[in-house]
Amino acid sequence: MTKLLWKTLLAGSGALGAALAVSGNAIAAESATVDSVSDISSEVLVAEPIQLAQVTSVSELSDVQPSDWAYTALQRLVEEYGCLEGYPDRTFRGNRALTRFEFAAGLNACLDVIVNLIGTGPDLDAIRRLQEEFAAELATVRGDVDALQTDVAELEANQFSTTTKLRGQLDAHLVVPFDDTAQIFDDGLQTFGPAESRVATDNTIGGEEADATFEYRARLNFDTSFTGEDRLRIRLQASDDAGSLANTESGLANQSSRRGGGNFDGEDNIGLDDVYYSFPIGNRISGIIAANSVLTDDFVSSTIVPFDGPSVADAGGPEFYDLYEGGNFGAGVNIAFTRNLILDAGYSSKSSNLNTDGGGLFNNGSYIAQLNLLTDGIFNAAVTYIGATDAEEGNADNTIAGALNLDFGRFEIGGHYASTDVQGGGNADSYMGGIAITDLFGTGNQFGVYGGISPAVDRDPLLVEAYYQIAVNEFFTFTPAVIYADNDSDGDNSENVYGALRATFKF
Repeated sequence: MTKLLWKTLLAGSGALGAALAVSGNAIAAESATVDSVSDISSEVLVAEPIQLAQVTSVSELSDVQPSDWAYTALQRLVEEYGCLEGYPDRTFRGNRALTRFEFAAGLNACLDVIVNLIGTGPDLDAIRRLQEEFAAELATVRGDVDALQTDVAELEANQFSTTTKLRGQLDAHLVVPFDDTAQIFDDGLQTFGPAESRVATDNTIGGEEADATFEYRARLNFDTSFTGEDRLRIRLQASDDAGSLANTESGLANQSSRRGGGNFDGEDNIGLDDVYYSFPIGNRISGIIAANSVLTDDFVSSTIVPFDGPSVADAGGPEFYDLYEGGNFGAGVNIAFTRNLILDAGYSSKSSNLNTDGGGLFNNGSYIAQLNLLTDGIFNAAVTYIGATDAEEGNADNTIAGALNLDFGRFEIGGHYASTDVQGGGNADSYMGGIAITDLFGTGNQFGVYGGISPAVDRDPLLVEAYYQIAVNEFFTFTPAVIYADNDSDGDNSENVYGALRATFKF
């Protein structure tokens, strides 16, 4: 008796649920239309009556094919429950809207099936006995639903925003050098050298005795979407005044100091870093407009090399991107000619907010164009051109670069080469290459080794790094690394070896 009752209830509820779900998306009729809001208030709209026809097989519906996503549901409604109706012309019109009259007709057909099933099945006393038998379970379900409704109401009452998500990241670095530092200056001006305070005007100055350092960077990102496909980002950031890896050209990857785009003046100050709005323009084009801190590689779809992000030293990401002015106003587009071929273009100005001689939107800026080939297979590549609008003497004037990544699944080989001309003569050519192995000894981990020459005027600074990024969980990663740097100076202490530990918290 009990098994028969459950079968009856399941069959009846299945027929009703399927009818409501499928009919809501499938059965349709022409609905009346109005030209204005006043038409609605002045008359009652009544759809023209249509005599629906009962079908005995889904094959009788001429516009329903076995490839349709709801074919199985329609087949069961016809063959198992016998409560599916179509139009007199034997069509189902599954992609059109449902009128209330048609909804009532479909509901009535399935209710007839339920009544018949119950009428031939057990009596209501059996249903009451089942309710009493499972009273505890039903009470538990009812309590869970009530608690869920209470939690939802509390979240809605206290939510931060209906359109904005708050995301945070904290990076902390412990760096231990094994030798003294070396600071590089040229004619009293720092030229593509380490971010240290000037102590003399000689060509090569040995730094003070090196010691272990601890540095941090904290970020809060406010990401807002109005359409589900756009993003307005406002970022607050605070950091130490970066001083580690003094023998390298760019220092740490996850730090605030940045050639051409530094936004922080002193230690531990909170600054407004990113302010931009990105949005789609049709199906194949997206745009970005920025008011702060967006330049060069912020416009590109990918930097291609696998070390950009996991590496502890900034040299893991192509350093030629960071040689150019910009950072206040920025605007760019990404154009997808195909799914794999994408063109990136952007312009950024550092003096866009200065109404002065030599200031304005089109001075002290840089522009970039990059053509990307991004595939799901082995080969990924990019060709890049970057130019400066009015580069000062000793600064980068233009760059032509290429990047390549061979992705064999968990094993990747990548690198880049950049030819950079310097205003006033000379060059700052650079290149990097190496390997990366993902999911090594754990999902989300990555081991990488890379090395090459960083961009510098009349020098060839060498950097080699081996790192192992450990994904402890989705919120915390831990990355130990060993970094060798030789800044190619003429004096003592041009070489150094660093041991580094980076902890990254995301929340």
